[in-house]
Parts: sequence; structure tokens; C-alpha cells
Amino acid sequence: MANPTVGILHPGSMGAAVAACAATNAAAVLWCETGRSTASVERAAGFGLSPVATIAELLDRSDIVISLCPPAAAEDLARDVAGHRFAGMYVEANAINPVRTQRIAALLAPAATVVDGGVVGSPPVGGKTPTLYLSGPADATARIEALFAGTAVQAAVLGTQVGQASALKLSYAAFQKTSRVLVALAVGMAREHGVDQELIEVASRRTDSYLAEPEYVAKTAARAWRWGPELEEAADALAAAGLPSEMLRAAASTLARWDDAKDDGELTLTDALDRLAQP
Repeated sequence: MANPTVGILHPGSMGAAVAACAATNAAAVLWCETGRSTASVERAAGFGLSPVATIAELLDRSDIVISLCPPAAAEDLARDVAGHRFAGMYVEANAINPVRTQRIAALLAPAATVVDGGVVGSPPVGGKTPTLYLSGPADATARIEALFAGTAVQAAVLGTQVGQASALKLSYAAFQKTSRVLVALAVGMAREHGVDQELIEVASRRTDSYLAEPEYVAKTAARAWRWGPELEEAADALAAAGLPSEMLRAAASTLARWDDAKDDGELTLTDALDRLAQP
């Protein structure tokens, strides 16, 4: 599949940037502008993606489709794609648990070939180089590796089992995102007693402690609308593995207190902690 045409579904900040990297080795990268926000239109244009009028046109023209959307929408989106009888390669790159990924693969089979994907890291802009972990049929994952060769997205194949990439993504998210929530709670409690600066000083004596980075609390709050559903997915994966899921569900519940801070780049640490303390 030399120079395939690629379609990106719901290009958010991560999806649009990943799609732009795919453009390096693609004939074209398409996205459907119908029903999308002004911000989405501007973002897609900024990354040089080519608009089409309908999802049907995108699917008809695409050899490879990449799905990067909020976790809750992943199966509905795949169901829409299946309804159009898409027969190309479908990269399920959302932060969903392995069981849901496998359901999507079954939904799209046998017409489409499904590759399980999990992005770890920040969007590939400004010198950042996230890793796109892949699992699924060997020939299919090799094609996705080739699609991102020489770009800021580092593709890495984990194996041939659909679900492996999703499991790795959620395993990492379970630790990284819950750790950031714990930082917010610890700093919030210390602030209530006037010892927050002392807490940060104690943490700074330890190597690589998230607690020494309280400024990240505001970023956590701005991303809470995405992180909460990811942690719910991770909790489901824990439960499926026979492991306790209560900690991650509690972290997701805590993040929900910041839902109204969606993508607020002006939020300060004080603002974030004040919102967290509200009932």
C-alpha cells in the first residue's frame, strides 16, 4: 500500500497532529467537516488536512482510517463505519479497554482489518514525539509503521493480539493520570493548613516526584474531561483482570469536579485547587 489515502475521524488536538504526521507518507489525509466546530475546522486547516463533505466520502476514498475520539464515542463511531461497509484498514487508537477494542474488531470484521493502537505521550508538535503502540495482524501493523516512518510519531509493534496496545495505553494512564490526581489532593490538603510550600520542598528532595511539580495541577484540571473517561476505561480493564478498580474510579470521580475547566489554558494552580475544593 504505497502512499495510501488516510482518513482521520474526529481530529482533536491529538488526532489532527497525528494525522499531519501521517501525511508525510500518504497521498492525502482526509477529514469530515460536517457537524464539526469552528475550532475543529481551524485546527484541521492548520495541520493541512483535506476536508470532505461526508463520512461516506471519507470512507470511500480512504485506504486507512484512524479513529481518535473521546472514549465514550469509540464504539458508536466504529458502528457508523461498519454501516458504510468500510473494507480498508481501521486503526482503533482510542483510550479504551481491551474488551471494547476487541468488540470493535469483531464489529468491523470481516470487511475491515483492525489494528489496535494506543498513543502514549503528548501530541506531536513543538518537538514532542509520542509513541503509537500497535498490535494486530503483522502485515497490517507493518503498514502502519511504514505510514509513520520518519515522522514525530514513533510507531512500535507489541504483538499480533488485538487488545495489547489498548492494555499498555491504559496501564500507563492508570499510573500517570492517577498520580497527577493524587498530587492535586495532597497539595490541596497542605494548602488548607498553610504548609503547601513545605510539602513541595519535601517532594523536591526526591528524584522525579510528581509532587514537586504542583504547577501541573492546572493542566490536569484542563484535561480532566478527557482523563476521567480514560480512568473509567482503565478501571474496567482492572475489573476484567480480577484486580480492584476502586482507586481509579475514585480518581475519575475527582477529575469530574473539573469538567467545567475543559481546555482552559488560563487556569492557575489556585483556581484549580479552589474548584477541586467545591462540593
